[in-house]
Amino acid sequence: MTKRALMLFSIAVLAAAGAGTAAAEPWQQGYVVGFYKPAFHYGGRADFALPGLIEPGVDCPTGSTQHFAHPKMAEKSLSLVRWRSAEEVHALANPPLTDAERLGAGLYYPLWRAASAYRGYTPDIETYINPFAAEDPGQPQVVSRIGEGFNLDGKIKETDFVSPDGEKGIDNVLYRAWGCDAPWRGVGEGLLVLRSNDKMTEGLFTVVIRISGNQDPMNDDNATLEIGYSPDKIMKNALGKVGADYSYRILSTSEQYTKLKATVKDGVVETEQADIHMPQIAWFYNQNRDAFLRDGKVRVKVKPDGSADGLVGGYRDWRNLYSQNVFAQDGGQQGVREHEDHVALYYALRRHADGMFNPKTGRYDGVSSAYRMDLVPAFVVDPDKPMDHSVPDNEKRRWDAYSDTAAAMIVATATLVPQDVPANSGENAVGRGGVPLSRGRGGANQIDDEPVPARTRSGR
Repeated sequence: MTKRALMLFSIAVLAAAGAGTAAAEPWQQGYVVGFYKPAFHYGGRADFALPGLIEPGVDCPTGSTQHFAHPKMAEKSLSLVRWRSAEEVHALANPPLTDAERLGAGLYYPLWRAASAYRGYTPDIETYINPFAAEDPGQPQVVSRIGEGFNLDGKIKETDFVSPDGEKGIDNVLYRAWGCDAPWRGVGEGLLVLRSNDKMTEGLFTVVIRISGNQDPMNDDNATLEIGYSPDKIMKNALGKVGADYSYRILSTSEQYTKLKATVKDGVVETEQADIHMPQIAWFYNQNRDAFLRDGKVRVKVKPDGSADGLVGGYRDWRNLYSQNVFAQDGGQQGVREHEDHVALYYALRRHADGMFNPKTGRYDGVSSAYRMDLVPAFVVDPDKPMDHSVPDNEKRRWDAYSDTAAAMIVATATLVPQDVPANSGENAVGRGGVPLSRGRGGANQIDDEPVPARTRSGR
């Protein structure tokens, strides 16, 4: 019997012994998040004959995003730029292969990265800070009716999803808008899903959950669930997987922490609906911020082996979602590399926003969302003294650059007045007008995997 199974058995024995004569003993269970991803219900084809590739599936019948995946798609996107001639667009989309840089990612990457960053209605408007100034290149939308999440608004609408177990009224328009986006698609195989989880398990950030009560761990109508940030790195076992029964501190004084009332019925924990603060998905430190979910809920389903499935949902500000995906590096770098277009995502998020009405703009800022979590049993404890989430000195420059860039985008999209690129922004990694820059001349968010520029034909 494992240590934790013995603990639960002891609690059950104590509870049974005290039944009818005294109050049940207090109980507590902790978890560390071992895998963290958007709750996109993926319905792939069982007969698909190309293993390792993500097939269209029933939810995305037209397939995943292919923005800037090849010259034809690059030409399609760049042809929407009104100030570029057809000849110029064709030349940008089909650069001469004889000039390709063989030491890096090829001429296509730096050229398309730069050109994608200036697609506004004039040549000096940067795209990713001012996405409204570019034409919508189109985002494939999820058409399935099956989706995971919660009924956040208490209504059953025609546009809502139905959960896999039949619950109607599920609000998760993040899946509707973003579920066909290539790097997030699949059953855990999406590139950014894998990248963020690899960074999480290697120590970038840690999420923990603690559940406690005074009745029965399987049935308790007055339980408490805490979710938040831990300063302790995830511990792995000998197989390289997230290990069970390690201890983690939870920072109850951090902004990335929430304590919620909950009930437990037949081993399923469900919280009240309230605002939730917790760590968001990240693959660089400058994204390592609060995932604020307005009117959110948490559900935890315990498995026979003691692990659990977690589901967290609520309304997220689309501007935080957009910044999280774009400004960790720069929009052109990630878009070309991952074959997603953040302009298309901007329009999709604005189009589907369904909560957090903003009276100043007359629009919704919130996008109903849900996230899956694989939970590994752990001991979640309080620190010896109050602690908070802090930014290391060596990350402060990039942290501030991310913050300043996101702030400029928020002003731009609220006022529809184009904003300049902040001096420290990663969006300075390309020149004004969409000109590739030499290696090392980029902005504060430039990272080591940026390709070198194309060489001349002589190799100099």
